[in-house]
Amino acid sequence: MSRINPTPAQRQFDEGRLSQVLVAPIVSEKATRVGEQSNTVTFKVLRDATKPEIKAAVELLFGVQVQAVSVTNVKGKTKRFGRTFGRRAHVRKAYVILKEGQALNLSGEAA
Repeated sequence: MSRINPTPAQRQFDEGRLSQVLVAPIVSEKATRVGEQSNTVTFKVLRDATKPEIKAAVELLFGVQVQAVSVTNVKGKTKRFGRTFGRRAHVRKAYVILKEGQALNLSGEAA
């Protein structure tokens, strides 16, 4: 009997799911500073992604070894658009710490 919504443990290493877990790299001043200090890469990930899924996705897509994953949920800001109030989307960020000697080049430059 198949389930409509698999548990996180069941969908953990499904390659189709892993290719969708990482939405985009975050390139900002803070992300760059954190990356230089502690060999960390920051990604925007799906809202329901788990730490083991994020680790497996980075290792699968980029071929690097991951030491640890930290995750934060950032609430979307409430903004005004003329007379009406709107809300930006909520974002889930993943800080991926790479093992010593591992590097991930997101800038597109040849290493």
